[in-house]
Amino acid sequence: MTHARQQTIQVVAHRGASEEAPEHTLAAYRKAIEDGADALECDVRLTADGHLVCVHDRRVNRTSNGRGAVSTLELADLAALDFGSWKGREESAESPDWDPGREPGRSSEPGDFTSVLTLERLLELVADAGRPLQLAIETKHPTRWAGRVEGRLLEMLKRFGLDKPPGDPDVPPPVRIMSFSARSLHRVSLAAPAIPTVYLMQFVTPRLRDGRLPAGAGIAGPGMRIVRNHPGYIARLHRAGHRVHVWTVNEPEDVEMCVRLGVEAIITNRPKQVLAQLGRG
Repeated sequence: MTHARQQTIQVVAHRGASEEAPEHTLAAYRKAIEDGADALECDVRLTADGHLVCVHDRRVNRTSNGRGAVSTLELADLAALDFGSWKGREESAESPDWDPGREPGRSSEPGDFTSVLTLERLLELVADAGRPLQLAIETKHPTRWAGRVEGRLLEMLKRFGLDKPPGDPDVPPPVRIMSFSARSLHRVSLAAPAIPTVYLMQFVTPRLRDGRLPAGAGIAGPGMRIVRNHPGYIARLHRAGHRVHVWTVNEPEDVEMCVRLGVEAIITNRPKQVLAQLGRG
């Protein structure tokens, strides 16, 4: 591997630095920023009262002390839950010199480990990061809600001025939207063509084996299992003119393989370790 090749790969913190802090908490994203991640990844769901929150699962059972579907709960209901103690404070802060609440001019707050995180608060964190930082947002939603999640998301990105391309053509767009749903990405591409879209894949369907992507998708997002089992598929995606962002890449041998195949982004729970392996730590 050459150092030049390594530097071209974007390191994306999956749900924040989620191996070291509870996923989708402010602490996890602050840790990822401190570790030097190039971008942050989050999942968004819509609450019953119309707020976008960063929660992966359809239900809150796994990552909180509550129960129920996000779509049936209001933000106040979610705010009353503990979204971090399941991981354990000792496990969450393995780095002895890391203060999870530390921001310039700000003291540590225990709620950073446990409070539900709204997309609005995450966007504020990115805006205050003090350096260029991209955000990869995955839409999650019940199909019965049709385009409500995408519509609410685009409204918020517009409010933060993130729905337009940067003035400098050499500067990458600050936000991209990802989904396993081709229909969701098609909605986004029609409503906000300047925002890049990533089609996430757990397996390769016969229709897509030649490297094509569904309408509205501009970037390929294969899972690491696809990369291991079908490395030639990455070359087909590149020949078709698509960038490749791979999830979730945690093991050193998988990072090594992604580098050899020339992927453009690695999405990982371990941004600090991956950056070190790429010679950037």
